[in-house]
Amino acid sequence: MSGHSKWATIKRAKAKTDAARGKSFTKVIREIASAAKIGGGDPNGNPRLRLAIDNAKALNMPSDNIKRAIEKATGGGEGANLEEITYEGYGPGGIAIMVECITDNKLRTLGEMRFIFSRHGGNLGENGSVAWMFKKKGVLHFERSKTNEEQLMADAIDAGADDINSEENIITVETSLEKFDAVKKALDAKKYEPVTAEITMVPSNTISLVGEEAQKAIKLVDALEENDDVQKVHSNFDVPDEMMS
Repeated sequence: MSGHSKWATIKRAKAKTDAARGKSFTKVIREIASAAKIGGGDPNGNPRLRLAIDNAKALNMPSDNIKRAIEKATGGGEGANLEEITYEGYGPGGIAIMVECITDNKLRTLGEMRFIFSRHGGNLGENGSVAWMFKKKGVLHFERSKTNEEQLMADAIDAGADDINSEENIITVETSLEKFDAVKKALDAKKYEPVTAEITMVPSNTISLVGEEAQKAIKLVDALEENDDVQKVHSNFDVPDEMMS
């Protein structure tokens, strides 16, 4: 998810089991199919599809799987009936949550989202209820121990990045939505290897949670991320890193 304890979240994601990786494969395949359906099957002319393919390759997904997903989505087969929908709501401590889904059954997904929010002390809101608290940006994360930080900062700014910051062993490069593809291409060309690269919703402000409220918020996000239809979860809460290990 995005919005809190970035490096701790990345470390947790990298430590997922093989079963979790299988779930990631399913989500990435859906993202590839949806991107191809909306923007066409040529990654050279479809930045979103190109990013989805890059993420699939980072998971060591076989090229044949990627090719089949694109062909099915653009040829009217499986994947052509997928729809994108974003749900907005609130969690413990009044935190804002946005959930990006890709589904073949909106009624089923709505019911599941409503159940998960309710079970974990949250509630769904109306469209636009929390979206104003976020801005869509491109975000790339790099391991500081494997990166020349000063050179990365210079190269990222030259490529058009908006902001660079670091914490512990992570360097975060933020870009506007429009410049993300160009910045990523420029950094790829200079052989930088991001831990993650994505279009995400960045909160304008964060809410610090501790204790029971923090635990409840983490459980809510985990439950949402486990749902097959959920692609990404964004929130504006922050918790101590030790709670994310």
